[in-house]
Amino acid sequence: MILSNHYAFMTVLHYIELGDGEPLVLLHGLFGSGTNLRGLAKRLAGTHRVILADLRNHGNSPHAPGMTYMDMADDLDALLTHLAADNADFVGHSMGGKAAMVLALTRPQRVRRLVVVDVAPVAYPHSYAALIGALRGVALSRLRSRGDAGVALSATVLDEATRMFLLQNLVSEEGRFRWRLNLDALEHHMDAILGFPQLPAHQFQGPSLFVAGEQSDYVRAEHEAQIMDLFPRARIEPIAGAGHWVHVDKPQVLLETLQEFLRSTPG
Repeated sequence: MILSNHYAFMTVLHYIELGDGEPLVLLHGLFGSGTNLRGLAKRLAGTHRVILADLRNHGNSPHAPGMTYMDMADDLDALLTHLAADNADFVGHSMGGKAAMVLALTRPQRVRRLVVVDVAPVAYPHSYAALIGALRGVALSRLRSRGDAGVALSATVLDEATRMFLLQNLVSEEGRFRWRLNLDALEHHMDAILGFPQLPAHQFQGPSLFVAGEQSDYVRAEHEAQIMDLFPRARIEPIAGAGHWVHVDKPQVLLETLQEFLRSTPG
């Protein structure tokens, strides 16, 4: 790992590369990994060099003590250098969208086009302490199978879809189970993850698309002024019938929306 210029550790992110063409980086949300967006990546790989990245402390990327959006933006800047790419188009969902926004605001030369999926540059009041507590509560040393972990989680995580999503982070190595998530870092920096850094006098003048799930409350009317202040060329587009997980609820509509934006909007 390399010491950055503001004393956070940058990580060499794990990524999967698909297709050829202009680079397009896809970024997942909290508790996720790049594989969450693999279906979308496969469809976009016909026209782009798609980079499915695992953000720090998630997936197969290294664990690091820091988990601020400046840390994540440093990682993305280092990823582009590793890829020998001057810049790229970015599509980020939720936490990944915030990381892409901070990169665009602090290093605009690195971002050609920006797509933010169902999140705004604001702080949210949600709490994920219960989910982290549920993951910590699974006695990993006693597990014999992934099914055992599902049963253990069911006592505190009642929604089956949420359990299945979290269980994607459970891996077995030499007969021992572990969470790929760095729970300590996520817990310590949860306020920063749910928030958004104050970046006075920063704007991204490039093309920006904010996709909002119509049934989600993550992008609300009162957020529009903040979005337009930071991203003057932004367009906000709701997708009917979609909640926060737009790529799961309406994958074809999201794909067509992205293709239209990436095809018609000059970088």
